[in-house]
Amino acid sequence: QVQLVESGGGLVQAGGSLRLSCAASGLIFSAFAMGWFRQAPGKEREFVAKISASSGITYYRDSVKGRFTISRDNAKNTVYLEMNSLKPEDTAVYYCHANPRYNSLAQSTTRDYYWGQGTQVTVSS
Repeated sequence: QVQLVESGGGLVQAGGSLRLSCAASGLIFSAFAMGWFRQAPGKEREFVAKISASSGITYYRDSVKGRFTISRDNAKNTVYLEMNSLKPEDTAVYYCHANPRYNSLAQSTTRDYYWGQGTQVTVSS
């Protein structure tokens, strides 16, 4: 059974930092591209960042470029999202996603492959 478990969310002031982690089990982690999505209240879930399975190629949505960094440790079956210079508009539930297809990961829906349960990030102004 595949499990993705996020951690590291919390309440932070604007300008602060958080590091999210997503621990994966039940899948060949190194065969999957990994991504982070977020969903704010009353809004659609949106893509945040992705990283390829083994070569470490990354891609970000424009609003987080230069502030967020996605990384992975295949030995630990874990993907990270380092978030700096946080803004109130970054407030959302953040979800980890595993998808073998890096190129189309940003267009994933909740029916595609594997998702975690989410971790809340709240940025106060």
